[in-house]
Amino acid sequence: MEGEPTLRLRIFDLNCWAIRYLSRRRQERVRLIGDTLRQEGFDLVLLQEVWSEQDYSDLKVKLAGCYPFSHYFRSGVIGSGLCVFSRFPILDTLLYQYSLNGYPYMLQHGDWFCGKSVGLVIMKISGIIFNIYVTHLHAEYCRDKDAYLPHRLVQAWELAQFIRHTSKAADVVLLGGDLNMHPEDVGIRLLRGWTGLRDAFAEATHFEGCKNGCTLVPDNCFTDKSELLPFPLGIRIDYILYKAISSFTVKCEELKTTMGRAPGVDIPFSDHEAVMATLHIQRQGQPAGATLGTADPALADVVTEARTEVGVGLRAARQQRYSSGRMAVLALLLLLLQAAAALATLAGLGAEQPFPKLSFCLLAFLALGVLVLASGLHLFHTMEVKMLHGTEDQMWMVLRALQERPSEG
Repeated sequence: MEGEPTLRLRIFDLNCWAIRYLSRRRQERVRLIGDTLRQEGFDLVLLQEVWSEQDYSDLKVKLAGCYPFSHYFRSGVIGSGLCVFSRFPILDTLLYQYSLNGYPYMLQHGDWFCGKSVGLVIMKISGIIFNIYVTHLHAEYCRDKDAYLPHRLVQAWELAQFIRHTSKAADVVLLGGDLNMHPEDVGIRLLRGWTGLRDAFAEATHFEGCKNGCTLVPDNCFTDKSELLPFPLGIRIDYILYKAISSFTVKCEELKTTMGRAPGVDIPFSDHEAVMATLHIQRQGQPAGATLGTADPALADVVTEARTEVGVGLRAARQQRYSSGRMAVLALLLLLLQAAAALATLAGLGAEQPFPKLSFCLLAFLALGVLVLASGLHLFHTMEVKMLHGTEDQMWMVLRALQERPSEG
């Protein structure tokens, strides 16, 4: 029999779209976010895309009175963009940077430079141990030809594994962030199936906000409308997920999203809508005995589907590794031929140099540049192959265990 309610927790999650020099009205919006958080008095704030540490510092100063505890997760060239503000003490933190995160030569997207990660903060609230995760996965960009799907699946898998292996001592697990996946996508089904996390939108007793809980909507003036042409109502890619592990139950009383504009003003917080959840945590009479990743027959199908997509990415990565390696070898051969011709000319063994010296030098520099670039790409795709192959092997082991489990006992 369940006892009396023990805790009511209000959570705010937002992708802030705060890219210095690129995001429109960034400073104004960061100030607006800070003012709103100070007025609303949430218990826990999970933010993504706070790329500037100065923006984080400004928020920390502004929110010190109502959110005295905070942490900024640093990684990559630009940073992870992840930070947490809390009314309750943070006992410990941990950061895991995803092994794959796009391509360094895709400069127009830039995800590779951002150090996409998952951040963990551990808190103890009213005697309950919370493992709270905040993350931001690789963007999709083009749904019809999603070149980043294998990388995002690797990130979803690593996120699920990270949660499974770091939450064993927790009573309650919370995950918030921009997952860049639709609710029906294989990545989100894999994450939820393998961790047992529940979707606050699907579980909420009361919902108020954009239709279907969408967090990227055409009504937002900062949203790229062309990306949403196939989705006239918008898409839902920002989530608050939760799970009780020990002798507790968690219910979502209420879930809200902003609706194109921040409350009371004429501009949005971001190009994403904020997600706000009110969770009710209750203690049970007996331990629940629940574990993450139960033997659900449908989970085996999800893992199989995800492994297939990772395999497609693995074959593409091997082809790219081969192509870049071949280009490096050709550039090296050209350099060696030029070196041999130059030595022959200096030794007087050959005829007069048939090419002008300037053209000869330019060709040498071009070959050297191609060699360096192709070698770098070959190394990158070699690491990509190893990560994709490793994930495929892990999924195969999990799939085998899931298939054998029903026959046990």
